[in-house]
Amino acid sequence: MFLEIKGIEKHFGEGESRVEVLKGIDMSIEKGEICVLLGPSGSGKSTLLNILGGIDNSDQGYISINGEKTAEMSDKELTLYRRKHLGYVFQMYNLIPNLNIRENIEVGAYLSDRSLDVDDLMKTLGLYEHRHKLPNQLSGGQQQRTAIGRAIVKNPDILLCDEPTGALDYNTSKEILKLIEDVNKKYGNTVVMVTHNTAIQYMADRVIKLRDGMVRKNYVNENKISAMDLDW
Repeated sequence: MFLEIKGIEKHFGEGESRVEVLKGIDMSIEKGEICVLLGPSGSGKSTLLNILGGIDNSDQGYISINGEKTAEMSDKELTLYRRKHLGYVFQMYNLIPNLNIRENIEVGAYLSDRSLDVDDLMKTLGLYEHRHKLPNQLSGGQQQRTAIGRAIVKNPDILLCDEPTGALDYNTSKEILKLIEDVNKKYGNTVVMVTHNTAIQYMADRVIKLRDGMVRKNYVNENKISAMDLDW
């Protein structure tokens, strides 16, 4: 099993304000799958994604990626691990405003010793002709494409997407989902995507539904459809 999550628990606050956010999460994801984490606000999906990405620590349990347990790593090992294996795409693009599009993507390439060809990637992303522009000269969708480029250029094993279409309109959202789908097919990255948009589940290989900090459903999608055929 490529990605295994076992007994993950997480709380915030203490005493009367203590909240149990994750209550023993067990799940596994195969290499190359698109996995969608669905759940209402407060279900723990973003917290789980942050723990997966090493941004946050769990109270209990472990995450194993390709047989390596993140809980057993030192801080330095975890930093190197994140740099080598993980790519992040957030709802807000977090681009560097005074760097052009090419330079923003190259920031990701510096973090890897097996980075993809930047020009080839920009062509795949439909950004090549915009490569000399600054982020504020691009639309929201183009900025999100740049953010995906920065995440994917280092050729990570796992692409973590936290509400990647949350700030985008319907048509642009579908374009970004299609792009994530294309990247998954072309480069074989495992994709874990958090969303509250239930329509997105139909493009996934695996769907995991969270509620109240627990996995309520975990199934392989037998009738997967392409991102461009989604409707909501």
